Amino acid sequence: MSSRSGKLVAISEGELTVTGRLVDASNATLYAHVVHEDEEIICIYKPIAGERPLWDFDQGCLAHRELAAYCVSNYLSLDLVPFTVLRDGPYGQGMVQEWIDIDESIDLSEYFSQDRDELRKMALFDAIVNNTDRKIGHLLPTVDKGLFGCDHGVTFHKDDKLRTVLWQWSGKNLTDDEITLLERCKQGLNGELGEVLSPLLTGEEIQAFGNRIDRILESQMFPEPSPDWPAVPWPAF
Repeated sequence: MSSRSGKLVAISEGELTVTGRLVDASNATLYAHVVHEDEEIICIYKPIAGERPLWDFDQGCLAHRELAAYCVSNYLSLDLVPFTVLRDGPYGQGMVQEWIDIDESIDLSEYFSQDRDELRKMALFDAIVNNTDRKIGHLLPTVDKGLFGCDHGVTFHKDDKLRTVLWQWSGKNLTDDEITLLERCKQGLNGELGEVLSPLLTGEEIQAFGNRIDRILESQMFPEPSPDWPAVPWPAF
C-alpha cells in the first residue's frame, strides 16, 4: 500500500479518536487522530451537527463543500487541499481532514503577499471554487516548500463572492498551463468531476462553477475585486 492510498484508507476507515478542540473556530472543529493497521494520522474532525447555519449558504453543509474543494484540487492534481473525507465519528458524520504541520520559520504576515508560484496556484483555485474566506491564517506552507489551504466550507456559492487576501495577480494574464488546467476542469465537470461533485453541491452551484471557469477562460486573466462586496475577508488573518 502506497503512502497516499494508505492515508486515504486510514482516514476513511481507521478508528477516530477526538483528543481536543480548536476553541477559536466558529464551528465545532475537533483535533483528532485515526489509527488503521500501521497508519496513524493526526486530523481535524468537523461534525455536521456542530455547524452553525449561515444565512447566505442556506443550501447543503460546510462539510460537503470542504470535500468538494478537496475533490477539485485532487482531480486537477493541484495538491492544495489536505486529504479530506466524509465519514462517521464520535459526534456523527462530518468532514475529516489530515492535519498539516506548517513551516514555523515562515512569517505568514509577509508570506501571503509575495509573488510565489504556490500562492498563485492557490489564488486561481480560490477563484474557480469561489472561496469567500481565504484568510492569511488559512494558508499552510510546509517545510518542503509546498502549500496547503484549509477551511473551504464557504465555497461554491452560486453568486460570485470571492473574498481573499491573494489579489497580487488581479488582472494578470493566465499562463498557457493555467488555461489548460481550467479547460481540463471544465471538461471534467461534464464527466468524472461532475459525478463526484453532484452529491455534494446543488445543480445551481455546479452550473455556476462551470460559468466561472468560462468567464475566466474568456478573459484569460485572473479576476479583479468586485465593487459589490468586500474583497478581503474580515478579519484578514
